[in-house]
Amino acid sequence: MTESRSMFRLLPVVAALALGACSSLNPFSDDGPKMAELRDIQSKVTVSPRWSASLGDAGIYRFNPAVVGNDVVAASAEGVVARFTEAGQERWRTRLEGGLTAGVGADEGLVVVANGKGEIIALDGANGQEKWRKPVNAEVLAEPAVAQDYVVVRTSDNRLFGLDRSTGETVWTYKRVTPPLTLRTQSGMLVDKNVAVTGFPGGKLAALNLNNGGLIWELTVAYPEGTTEIERLADVTGVPVLYRQNLCAATFQGRASCFDITNGKTIWSRPASTSVGIARDARQVYVSETAGAVAALDAFSGASMWRQGDLTNRQLSAPVLTGGGILVGDAEGYVHVLDRSTGAFIGRAQTDGSAIKAAPQPLGDSAVVQTQKGRLYVFDVR
Repeated sequence: MTESRSMFRLLPVVAALALGACSSLNPFSDDGPKMAELRDIQSKVTVSPRWSASLGDAGIYRFNPAVVGNDVVAASAEGVVARFTEAGQERWRTRLEGGLTAGVGADEGLVVVANGKGEIIALDGANGQEKWRKPVNAEVLAEPAVAQDYVVVRTSDNRLFGLDRSTGETVWTYKRVTPPLTLRTQSGMLVDKNVAVTGFPGGKLAALNLNNGGLIWELTVAYPEGTTEIERLADVTGVPVLYRQNLCAATFQGRASCFDITNGKTIWSRPASTSVGIARDARQVYVSETAGAVAALDAFSGASMWRQGDLTNRQLSAPVLTGGGILVGDAEGYVHVLDRSTGAFIGRAQTDGSAIKAAPQPLGDSAVVQTQKGRLYVFDVR
């Protein structure tokens, strides 16, 4: 994100859209149509676990692992937070009482999680010792974002808190009125230096100044459409993706859109629906669709390149790009690898049989995967 840091300041401020108070809808319900049966595939890559470790059950929550340098930091609902080397050696492990609801936000010096009391807990990145804990008095579902001077926390009612990195004291809050019905899901943040970019219900993408919580600019990924509140759900999901000067994001039952951040103009926008998010490389944007397909869109025009539809209703995770292909997890703990050019299956592996709801994370040419039963894996895809 370094080369585009100054570009965030070039976008005009767009007026916020004021909408009514909200309740939430869970898009990850286990009830629904039957999942597609998996077909045998001809593997062209080897998908093998380099190492795995147990952290404890995720319960009803999702815990996205974090990659810090070549280390992996992860947490569970049981209160376990642990840091591992690239080779799987445990550097430290801490158990926090009361259980956790979100994590992990981390950099070299700080690891941050949230508990069921609405407290934000910061641990020393070197040894796991608690440094501070501060209440935000609200449920936290998304992992906190750790920036140079601040920890940014998003609550389930779509408030953002800027906490002093050293003390945890609240420096600013950002609040917006949200629609009557929203998804009960994580919407992560893209953070660099003094800017945070995140999506909101109603199809909005906003950039905030981390020094004071002020709105720098706002863009529209999708406009809510329909006559009922459910039809009008158009929440931005996952973490916005920045590639050079292009910023891309997608919504639930709305659109995927890419913007030029030097002027705020829409490069392209097309219908799409995802409850987990997208990924991007130099040529394509990859979408894990709500219905279970994985789609590739041309990064410069939004044109459809391919669509892999053999994972219908398998409740896919967000996609992650590895050196060997595109990796997604599913509700039965399978890891699928797709060819970037064609979308064809080129590899598959199984974890512990529980759902992979957390967003896999890249680790070099490998991927970090965490299951709902709390098993952490690093998969090499070659």
